[in-house]
Amino acid sequence: MKKIVFFLLTVSLFINCDKKAEILSTVTVKNNLSVDREFETVEVDISNVAAEKVADLVILDTDNKIVISQIVDTDLDGKNDVILFQPTIKANDTKTYTIAISDEKKDSVTAYCYSRFVPERTDDYTWENNRVGFRTFGPVAQKMVEDGVKGGTLSSGIDAWLKRVEYPIINKWYKKAETEKGAYHRDSGEGLDNFHVGVSRGVGGTAVKVDTSYHFSKNFTSYKTITTGPIRTSFVLTYATWDANGKPIDETKHISLDYGQNLSCFKIDVKGTETISTGLTLHKKKGVTNQNDANYWISHWETLDDSQIGTGIVTTKPYFSGSEKYVTSKKDESNHFLHLNVVDNKVVFYSGFGWVKSKQFANQQEWENYLTDFSKKISSPLIVTQN
Repeated sequence: MKKIVFFLLTVSLFINCDKKAEILSTVTVKNNLSVDREFETVEVDISNVAAEKVADLVILDTDNKIVISQIVDTDLDGKNDVILFQPTIKANDTKTYTIAISDEKKDSVTAYCYSRFVPERTDDYTWENNRVGFRTFGPVAQKMVEDGVKGGTLSSGIDAWLKRVEYPIINKWYKKAETEKGAYHRDSGEGLDNFHVGVSRGVGGTAVKVDTSYHFSKNFTSYKTITTGPIRTSFVLTYATWDANGKPIDETKHISLDYGQNLSCFKIDVKGTETISTGLTLHKKKGVTNQNDANYWISHWETLDDSQIGTGIVTTKPYFSGSEKYVTSKKDESNHFLHLNVVDNKVVFYSGFGWVKSKQFANQQEWENYLTDFSKKISSPLIVTQN
């Protein structure tokens, strides 16, 4: 796998010795695994910091350098409550960071982790980071299908946008499509959307199995964008109560995507079922499926046009409940499913993809190694202590 270089961190600032930084607290980050770790996001509580000081918050490493961070109002109550950063930490090591108030000017950074509602393309919701992009579909697109209007989409599946550049492409691709119909379905050097979803689960859409059949929701009905920035984008998608063979299902998806990751995090509030499934489309059923029960993941590897793509879903032990390769003659309804236990009305899983043309993964084995490494890290997260 190609090594990612988080060049933002290399342009960190030194705090000027002539200026006093007001130290608020220290944050200790411990890595219990015997592998080096990076691109894992740490969340630190700042709810007790005075509102007028939040804009001047910085994270300092042991060399007194400012580390790239992002301040977030996670519950959208008007008060910023966490600060995010990504430590780089060696195997079995511990590092200490400082949270401080400083008026030192910070370098500008690019919001690689970006998402937004897209009314100009019906009503998509789209998100990306420096490695991958995704989208799903809203109520106007659903109504168009139900009313027989051309151009609609009826699906709660997750679409994959195959990018092969680090910089953001969402706005650029949609803008180009306004004057050049179907522009982002052709690769002009940055990637393209050639990943068919239809009514399939795409890359991480959900379903409820009753007897031998799978049932799933229609399009999302509303959204809330929580944050975009250099470290994370996150948002909430709400769905109308949907029917699973007589069982009413309520579902709200809290989705986030962090810098340096190929997998989006799905934290889903669920009512009406004790288990839920999340799937990977099998497209023409010519790809290779795999599952790793010991590391709680499923994968699918296939040829897509003139390249290959691996899709995958990973969860943790409390939620894991097996998997199934479901093949049917119904169009777009063949999926490789990961079954999840609903714990306290919630499930958590991570889904995403790796495209060979992006030069991130060369083959199926590299992709599956990534899923295994990812599983080990989310099963043994960095231990964060704030003093």
